[in-house]
Amino acid sequence: MQPTVLIFTTTRWFPAARLGLALANSGCTVDAVSPSHHPLSLTKAVRRSYRYSNFAPLKLLQRAIAASNADVIVPGDDLATHRLHELYKRELLRTDEKSSLCSLIERSLGSPESFPIVYERASFMRLAEQTGVRVPKTGLIRDLGELRRWATEIGFPVVLKVDGSSGGEGVKIARTLEEAERGFRKLHAPPLLARAAKRALIDGDTTLLWPSVLRRRSLVSAQTFITGREANSTVTCWNGTVLAALHFEVVNKKHSTGHATVIKLIEHVEMARAVEMMVASLRLSGVHGFDFVLEANTGNAYLIEINPRSTQVAHLTLGEGRDLPAALVAALTKHPAHAAPRLTENHTIALFPQEWTRDPASPFLQSAFHDVPWEEPELVRACVNRARKQNRSLRQGDWELAVADLMRLVPQKTRADSTQRSD
Repeated sequence: MQPTVLIFTTTRWFPAARLGLALANSGCTVDAVSPSHHPLSLTKAVRRSYRYSNFAPLKLLQRAIAASNADVIVPGDDLATHRLHELYKRELLRTDEKSSLCSLIERSLGSPESFPIVYERASFMRLAEQTGVRVPKTGLIRDLGELRRWATEIGFPVVLKVDGSSGGEGVKIARTLEEAERGFRKLHAPPLLARAAKRALIDGDTTLLWPSVLRRRSLVSAQTFITGREANSTVTCWNGTVLAALHFEVVNKKHSTGHATVIKLIEHVEMARAVEMMVASLRLSGVHGFDFVLEANTGNAYLIEINPRSTQVAHLTLGEGRDLPAALVAALTKHPAHAAPRLTENHTIALFPQEWTRDPASPFLQSAFHDVPWEEPELVRACVNRARKQNRSLRQGDWELAVADLMRLVPQKTRADSTQRSD
């Protein structure tokens, strides 16, 4: 019998749709809890969709979980993970014994003892250091006084980060005390209402609305800056054991603190070992991501944070031990994993629509494997339309040229085959 996976996302992030397709191809029945008009609804992967809203979110989430009768839940963003933590806590208070809902959330995420740690950067880094993983010095900064003491004792540059942020948002790199103080004030302050409203209207992401309205301040951590190359790992794990892993070096990014747009598959013993140690220490299950910096002079891997949810590369199927959806199916069915055919032999991958949106003329779109889901034309069209909506500086003619160039990147036969499969 096919296991049912419930993808839960609070944003209209495209990688959730790619993950849904990969899970369906691996033999899962896929349901989704997502905001209205999510790209997931444009694919053939989803059996049933349940609407999510940040108004009464736990009530809607609990209804969807009950209706889906899923075997496991995969969160697609940090707020989704946080909502599952909240639901777990509320359910424990409601019942004397552990309910089936609590058991499902534990099966999906891992030990409940890990829940507060994965969401608090300073706590996670402290545990990593205690576990023996190489990490930069990290501390929680509550006010400007603590920031000035950090500057005196540790020095600069310093990386300031907000808990619960992702994709490079909520990160400031400061090289002077003046920059650090300015960055702290901005990160610590409640989100601007105009910013929260714009994100809600354009991206369908309402995560900043309540913190903005309630004037809720964010927790800020300071971290020593490591000079080097960024890298990341995404894993499927089960009861504290890593089942499949993808390790990448970041080749190109949207901007200096933004998400990766081009990545290179690598093998790195220290990264792999650090991930295994943290997964075991936290007794994690499901899909999780870890961010590193590979030190410039030594190549040493410094763990800098955890992403307690699926990441933008989790759908990539790159062979035995590198197929996260197949590993999740194997854990659920208790059968050996059957990896999908390797997506590409090219170790450098240009993520779509990330790199194309960053620069439609990027040379990586031709030299790297361009990960366009041609078999899902509606999804490709939605990616293009979203990019156009977000980048209003390009004229209509520029967009027509960009789309034409995109279509020329794939051989005619591939496009024709994809179109036939979609009919």
